[in-house]
Order: sequence, then C-alpha cells, then structure tokens
Amino acid sequence: MPFRFTGIDHVQLAAPTGCEASARRFFGGLLGWEEIEKPEALRARGGVWFWCGAHQVHIGIQESFVPATKAHPAFDVANLQALRAHLAAHGVPVADDETRSEDRISRFYAHDPFGNRLELM
Repeated sequence: MPFRFTGIDHVQLAAPTGCEASARRFFGGLLGWEEIEKPEALRARGGVWFWCGAHQVHIGIQESFVPATKAHPAFDVANLQALRAHLAAHGVPVADDETRSEDRISRFYAHDPFGNRLELM
C-alpha cells in the first residue's frame, strides 16, 4: 500500500456544554495532565485539550451529549495501583475488569466527571 498508519495523534472525549472547569479539575488536577492551549480558531467551540504522555486527549463539546459508557480509550499507566489508590482517595469509584483477567494485564475502569468510561491499564 502507498500509505501506512503511524499511530494515534489524539483521542476526543465528548462532554456537555460548560464542562471546562470540571475537565480541568479532573484531567489536569486529579490526573496531572498538562493542558494544551487550543488553536485560536477552535477556542470558540469550547472544550479543553490535554497531554497524556506523548498523546493528546481532547475534551470536546457535544450539544446532545450522552456519555460513552461502553466505548472508551485505554490509558497505559506506570504504577497503576498508585493511580487506583489516588482516585479512590479522591472519591472516584473504580471497577476491576474480572472478565479479562486471563490475559494477565492489570486494569480497572473509572469514569470522567461526565460519565465517559476510561480504561486504565
């Protein structure tokens, strides 16, 4: 083929109008992700962008927002159990994935402030 995929540039999670402060508290404050300044031409749309390691996560406004409770991004985390304890200490419910334990990958699920499912592994 004359083309090839080289990876993922960013993941976008939908959120309701007015979500920016909550997104900054959760993704920036609680998870420690660095905020990315959005390009001027896109700022009027709302939302907020973050760095997650070498990748970007864009929190985008969706007028008819419904949280993604099944579809989800999966984030690779160094010291997963420390993150689990950190989230629990801040009142964020986490759920183990018992159905996939045979692959020997440690993982759990949490939800962002808008109800979107996040896999942390």
